[in-house]
Amino acid sequence: MKSNTINKEEIEKFSKIAEEWWDPQGKFKPLHKFNPIRISYIKDNIVETLKLKNKKKPLEKVKILDIGCGGGLLTEPMKRLGANITGIDASKRNIEIAKLHAKKNDLKIDYKCASPENLKEYHKFDVILNMEIVEHVDNVEFFLATCSKLLKKNGIMFVATLNKTLKSYLFAIIGAEYFLRWLPIGTHDWEKFVKPEDLISILAKNNLKVDALDGLKLNILSNEWKISSDKSVNYIGKFIKD
Repeated sequence: MKSNTINKEEIEKFSKIAEEWWDPQGKFKPLHKFNPIRISYIKDNIVETLKLKNKKKPLEKVKILDIGCGGGLLTEPMKRLGANITGIDASKRNIEIAKLHAKKNDLKIDYKCASPENLKEYHKFDVILNMEIVEHVDNVEFFLATCSKLLKKNGIMFVATLNKTLKSYLFAIIGAEYFLRWLPIGTHDWEKFVKPEDLISILAKNNLKVDALDGLKLNILSNEWKISSDKSVNYIGKFIKD
């Protein structure tokens, strides 16, 4: 089995536009729009599952690993919510941008240029975030197996990705990349999209049981993302480790 999940073409693609991570009108504009629903979904599910009580810092002392953190768009909000967070990315440029932005905002975040299989950690995490990353790695099965080893027993893994359907091809690639130009052309490869049943099956082999699976849908009128029962394009899952 392949022991490296890094896809060099994918890394180069995101490294080239790394300067734009924190520009809400730049090439990562769709992620900025996407971020509020991701943050609330993750926070609410962690608080509910771990029965946390702190209102001001709801994720205080929760050890989180944000895999494929990019410039830190999700890492920083988790830190502000009180989490003890580590962000890793295989792109050195992404990590440089993330470190610089965290420093400017006086946020102590442990950023490392790494992928799960070469992360040298001596403790396991309470929560792992795999958000919009599995469709960009080589060997999804090995990637998720490696991630599961970094998670504590009863820990939570969140996975957000794109379903492999005709609708996702039309919306996420033809629509978002070619027609609306929300994303740079070539951002996604439909062949790498993952069906929910395949994701559930892979994670089950690694002692992770699905606890919640929800669709994510853009409300065109409000221009905001909402949780939906429609998983045909974007979806997010919460998995608990046995």
